[in-house]
Amino acid sequence: MIPFLKLIRIKNLLVIFFTMVGVAYHLKKMNPYEVIDFNALHYGLLIFSTLIIAAAGHLINDYFDLKADRINKPEELVLTKYLQKRWAILGHWLLNFLAFGIAVYLSWANHTLLFVFIHLVSINLLWFYSVSWKRKLLLGSVVLAVLPALVVFLSTWYFQILNESDQAFSPYQEASWSTYLNYHYIQFLGICAFLVTLSREILKDVHDMPGDELLNANTIPRKIGAKKATWLALITLQFPAFLFVVLKLVCAFDIPTTFGSVCLGLLALLFLSQMIWFALQPEKANKWLLFQFKIAIPLGLLTLFL
Repeated sequence: MIPFLKLIRIKNLLVIFFTMVGVAYHLKKMNPYEVIDFNALHYGLLIFSTLIIAAAGHLINDYFDLKADRINKPEELVLTKYLQKRWAILGHWLLNFLAFGIAVYLSWANHTLLFVFIHLVSINLLWFYSVSWKRKLLLGSVVLAVLPALVVFLSTWYFQILNESDQAFSPYQEASWSTYLNYHYIQFLGICAFLVTLSREILKDVHDMPGDELLNANTIPRKIGAKKATWLALITLQFPAFLFVVLKLVCAFDIPTTFGSVCLGLLALLFLSQMIWFALQPEKANKWLLFQFKIAIPLGLLTLFL
């Protein structure tokens, strides 16, 4: 059981779960006097379908990444060691089929094609990433960075579909009533998730260079060198703070809670200090660069709850 949980990346799935729950909780908490339409069963199905698409993506990725994983992380190998390869293919198709079925139901129940469209896009992005895009310059990293942001935006779109009516307003028809919620902070976190994940993927490619050479993968570190790729990843990590300053100046954007301000401020300082440390002592800093993401992701999630 534990090897299977490792194969589907249970930690990543927990991050997705708490992200989607966090979005719902945050909207409810920040709008206590608004009447927010919310169907717990449907939102639970949306979370479940998102989780199993992600699990299916991990299965198929490990299937196509087997040769590289034997070099980059042989001690973490699950396929062929605990589970035969054909079960990964079978699991991939079964999980995606179930997720797509849920998406069809949600789209029908909510009179929108959005859920079918997003699920199809996600399934195909993960498939093409695993088959070929991961070996193409920048494309693979961008695809993996888009998906966490898509989870955040999908959660907000669910609330918009339920609460914002496109019918002409009538005080006598409840279907025409609208509740307009403020999604700006959540959408800001979605953009930050994209930038942080993109940086992490570049750094992981630096770490995985031996296996990528075996597969002849056209990754950023192989193209421009490990040091320049590390600089690119560290500079990318500075963009969330830059984006916040721009939004603050242009549209008076603000972080809704003091806890969120403190957490995101600490993360901005962490990212900046890591870049300075790498500039001064690159060999020592290299050992800890990936560790910062283990701090960043939980702290970012906590701002939705506290």
